[in-house]
Amino acid sequence: MASVVLVTIPEDKAEGLARKILGEKVCACVNILKGVKSLFWWEGKISEAKEALLIIKTKDSLVPRLQVAVKENHPHAVPEIIAIHIDSINKEYLRWLSQEVDGYGFTSKT
Repeated sequence: MASVVLVTIPEDKAEGLARKILGEKVCACVNILKGVKSLFWWEGKISEAKEALLIIKTKDSLVPRLQVAVKENHPHAVPEIIAIHIDSINKEYLRWLSQEVDGYGFTSKT
C-alpha cells in the first residue's frame, strides 16, 4: 500500500531535498510546509529551529530506500524521518502514486 513520510529540514534546503528524492523515484509527491518552529532536546538542552516540514507520499516498499536517500542528502546528523502507513486511500490516488514510482531501480537494457 502507501505511506506518508514526515521530514523536517532547514527551510533553505527543503526544495533541494524534495527534488532529489523525487528524481530518485523513491516518492511520488512532496508537499513543503514552510514556517515550522521546532523545539527539541539536543545535546542536553532545549533548542529551537525554523524549519520546513516535508510531507512525502510513497509506496510502503520504498520507505527504506527513501530513508537512505534522505539521510544521504539531509544536513542534520540525525534527521527526523517518520513513516506512517496509510490505512485508507482513494484508489485513483494510489494508482497514480504507484505508477509514478514503479520501476524504481530498474534500467532498460537495449
